Amino acid sequence: MYDYDQNYKIPTVIMRGGTSKGLILRRVDLPSNQILRDEVILRIYGSPDPNQIDGLGGGTSLSSKLAIVGPPSHPKAHIDYTFGQVSLEKKFIDYNVTCGNFVTAVALYAAEEGYVPLKDPVTYVNIYNTNTKKIIVAEIPVKNGQIQYNGDFVIDGVPGSSSRIMINFLDSWGTFTGKTLPTSNPIDTVRLMDGRKFEVSIVDCVNVVVMVKAQDFGLQGIELNNEINANRELLHVLEEIRIESGIMIGLIKEEDRENINQTTHALPKIAMVSAPSEYMTNDHKFIKIEEIDIVARYISMGSLHRAYAVSGAIALSAASKIPGTIPNQLVSSVGSGIRIGHPSGVLYVETTVEREGDNWIVSRAAIGRTARRLMEGYAYIPVSVLQKS
Repeated sequence: MYDYDQNYKIPTVIMRGGTSKGLILRRVDLPSNQILRDEVILRIYGSPDPNQIDGLGGGTSLSSKLAIVGPPSHPKAHIDYTFGQVSLEKKFIDYNVTCGNFVTAVALYAAEEGYVPLKDPVTYVNIYNTNTKKIIVAEIPVKNGQIQYNGDFVIDGVPGSSSRIMINFLDSWGTFTGKTLPTSNPIDTVRLMDGRKFEVSIVDCVNVVVMVKAQDFGLQGIELNNEINANRELLHVLEEIRIESGIMIGLIKEEDRENINQTTHALPKIAMVSAPSEYMTNDHKFIKIEEIDIVARYISMGSLHRAYAVSGAIALSAASKIPGTIPNQLVSSVGSGIRIGHPSGVLYVETTVEREGDNWIVSRAAIGRTARRLMEGYAYIPVSVLQKS
């Protein structure tokens, strides 16, 4: 028996969206005070703790995602979506980023929960992402008034197949800085404290991503998680480049330089890119050179992402279509979309990029994902958490 005088229960849904997993919590079920709300959420996840053993978090950045949902605050939306990256190491939830993978879970949740009426053959779910102040449109397959869960669509990094949910990011450029190229330059040079210089391309599209050449670090670009994560010197240099780039575009203050880390400042992100090359994935799948247009490695929370973040893929796809950027120099071909070779396989993403004056407009970005509801019920937390002042 639970002692309900000592424990408080909160309705909770656990879902997978793309290659991410986390909890969907309704805004109405959480405290209105944000400080107390975050205390409650951290307790639900079991953070801070690298294993999140006393909570529902999965013990990795990919499985410690958060979606707070509620009725729409935007006139064109069906549902509000606030994304949070719950830290494993610190008592902190980062709301200054977004997750293109987990929005797929929110889309399916909205359709399942009746936020939007189901219509054959496709139900369009308009999601208002409060982090970016942008509308995201998801396409849920429907037949005879029922959501179609089964299908043959496969995404690398997730076992099995399912029906495809298309995610469309509209006017996704300049989310955080107001411009697709925050410096207006396709390539900039950053100088580290030790005097070394590195070329970077900084792109703001869904998320802000700093892109560097893997070869500039003595890498082939096809290295996998165990190799990169064990290379502490490499990760340290990449973090320095990320910080210097953030200062350059105003996302990080110069005076904060000494206190910056992935938890305090998740943006900008950083990725290493290289020309197409054959390689073996984490799961020992052979990727042929003709199957990809570019190879990329995305750093998430200080370590290599096991796949590739959707938001980072959109930024990379946009960059590949802008003349002179590092990805544009390395990509083998650019059509309506590009195929990105990542540690778990291949990710295809489409973007529509057009020049408008001195800016580049990304009117649409689209990617196919899958999602699944894994569990629903109640999360229990001690009542004492709610009594904190």
